[in-house]
Amino acid sequence: MDGRDLVRSVSGVGSGRAAQGLRTVRSAWRRRRIDAAGLPPRGTERARVPGQVVGAEPGPGGGVIRFARSELRITVAVNGAVFRGWDGAAPQPSYALAGKSPEPDLRAVLEPDKDGGWRVVSERATVVVSRHGEVQVCTPGGVMLRRDLPPRWWEADGGGPARWMQRSEVAADARFFGLGARASGPRLRDGTYRLWNTDPGRAFGPGDDPLYLTMPVQLVVADAAAHLVFHDSTWDGTVVLREGEEGAGSGHDRPGRSELRMDGGPLRGWVMVGTPARVLHTWASLTGAPALPPAWALGHQHARWDLGDEQEVRRLVEGYKERGVPLDAVHLDVGHHQDGQAFTVDQDRFPKLPGLAEELRQDGIRLVSAVGPAVRAVPGDAVYDGGSAVDAFVRDASGRTVRGEAWAGESVFPDFTHARVRAWWGGLYRERLEQGFAGFRHEMDEPTSFTAFGETTLPRSARHDLEGRGGDHREAHNVYALCMARAAGEGLRELSPEERPFVLSRSGWAGMQRYGGTWSGDVATGWPGLRASLSLVLGLSLCGVPYSGPDIGGRDGSPSPELYLRWFQLGAYLPLFRTHAGARSGHREPWEFGPRVLEHARAAVLERRRLLPYFVSLAHLARRTGAPYVRPLWWGAPEDRALRDCGDAFLLGDSLLVAPVLDPGADRRAVRLPRGRWYDTATGRAYEGPAQILADAPLSRIPVLARAGSVLPVRGADGGTELEVWAPARGRTGGGLVVLEPADGRGEPEIERYTVRRQGGEVVVTREREGGGTGEPSRPVRVRGLG
Repeated sequence: MDGRDLVRSVSGVGSGRAAQGLRTVRSAWRRRRIDAAGLPPRGTERARVPGQVVGAEPGPGGGVIRFARSELRITVAVNGAVFRGWDGAAPQPSYALAGKSPEPDLRAVLEPDKDGGWRVVSERATVVVSRHGEVQVCTPGGVMLRRDLPPRWWEADGGGPARWMQRSEVAADARFFGLGARASGPRLRDGTYRLWNTDPGRAFGPGDDPLYLTMPVQLVVADAAAHLVFHDSTWDGTVVLREGEEGAGSGHDRPGRSELRMDGGPLRGWVMVGTPARVLHTWASLTGAPALPPAWALGHQHARWDLGDEQEVRRLVEGYKERGVPLDAVHLDVGHHQDGQAFTVDQDRFPKLPGLAEELRQDGIRLVSAVGPAVRAVPGDAVYDGGSAVDAFVRDASGRTVRGEAWAGESVFPDFTHARVRAWWGGLYRERLEQGFAGFRHEMDEPTSFTAFGETTLPRSARHDLEGRGGDHREAHNVYALCMARAAGEGLRELSPEERPFVLSRSGWAGMQRYGGTWSGDVATGWPGLRASLSLVLGLSLCGVPYSGPDIGGRDGSPSPELYLRWFQLGAYLPLFRTHAGARSGHREPWEFGPRVLEHARAAVLERRRLLPYFVSLAHLARRTGAPYVRPLWWGAPEDRALRDCGDAFLLGDSLLVAPVLDPGADRRAVRLPRGRWYDTATGRAYEGPAQILADAPLSRIPVLARAGSVLPVRGADGGTELEVWAPARGRTGGGLVVLEPADGRGEPEIERYTVRRQGGEVVVTREREGGGTGEPSRPVRVRGLG
């Protein structure tokens, strides 16, 4: 870094971080010195490939295939997932898996294959291994879905982790999805994607990568079947994707290609084959059921960078109440802390915070607190002293506590990969609960340490416990936020066992759905940012994280009234529905954009409130089956290639198709429909799919279509739940599940199953009884779509 670069970096420290000033330069140089001492040069590297097969040993669910210079373990689990581990790698220990490894499927068998290779045959997939170490994953019918070429390792003479590379091929018609939260998507086009959780330090748009939340999870959709592949290494890496082409060259198909390069960690992972619903159900059974958000978290939430003081919060809430816009939660950002330190309250601005929280709760509004991992390094601070007493903070290779820069100033960082530290940190949420907070939003948990140049995180050589195995930040970085979320989730369940924990994490990794959800982070204000918001939610849904949403309006700047409204209308149909105002965006309440925007925004919130029973049902179904609330249009028809390429609309559950307006000045938009009959919910007009239609999209609403035969639980005028039934086409039937929570939100939910059929000119709705047979619906029914 030359002098000019240093000057530019110092001058660029502003934009929200000016308070750190030259301290960020000192932090950057300190980080560089720590890594120079703690990461010795790798030295000469030697390349290695598996070599020729020399034998095989059957085992439960598969077996071990031995090569001249490596070995490959293949095990099929009872849930159908296929584990593959090279060089003796086993499924555990793993941060992704929930609990113990699944039991092997004893029906799967290892048997010889042609040309000296081997194969493992199971009910859901066949794995064929060539004599050189090439691995093919096929459908039970023998259609090849994925071909992994023999891997390659680079081992250093000076020791340390071996880098590795895995090249793969998929069908020419296949499309790639996933890899965590990606602004360009949801379909991942040709390009390079990094696997390193990163705070971009500014507002981001569709071209920015990586972002806060990455994970080595690909969902690949082809005509033959879908498959999810997970490479279980937490190290830094890159994925290069190249879509295939049918009939390329001399009439031959060119397969799609994926190249994964990792800086370390075991070469192991899982593959799941089947329909998208089956694949994500298997993924959830492997990595854990999604956390169930409290009912209020499915409502309308509002956040502002700095809400001032208690009176400003009251004015905000009163503003919503006066204008008839329902509000369910208010987020307090780092501004409510004392000097930016988590687990503190600025007593000058919030002298009676518990009283304020109780006052809001009486109106059905919860308070959510921002919590960051950085702890101000000042002796006498309660959190710092408590952490020091249990040796909680990350150290460098020489044993010194690592220090970085955060909103609180010079800070230290807990090592959440240690069970003792997680237990200590989880206990700190008692203070937040006593202040009246009902939910928590984890900020800066990549983790982020402000620097003037270089990576904005901890030194790569910083030491972590890693559940007793020991290692450094190269291995711990990507799971830091996951472990922080675990600390919060486990602590809150112990501190408040009668309440469902509500935890949002800006960063995370595979399996984070066990503890809560996430949000977009600092998406740029603008129409590209609006489009990126939908990409992020859809991409995360296909990685098993069903509860997420964007900052409506973006991070900073002033959205136009039209942009704000269209963003607001999209958010009303996403799992996390949260308006936001950044540090330099002023107020972003709906009435700030004029009476027309206020009127239409109110209508969007009221429709969200009407659909809350449907969102509750989707939340419970996500927990039981792994199916996300928000799904791509191809969810039920992955063989429809036109739907695979459509990323500007989505399914909300099985019943609704939502087509947000993502471009300025539009009052109509093209909508591609899956097969079947669909009704415009505003006009009742019916359309037959598969087709592309032109739907009206006035400023007052976005197109929302209901699937014929659907049963939607909605809130009636009296506040109770009623059934909105959309008439099936003649000769067809329909139905749906309704999941109803107990009135107190505790205990097991009630599940009602309904069937719908045409009988003459009427629609007949019946409820299936648990012991068999049918009966009348137990709640009011409103039939639509007969006109």
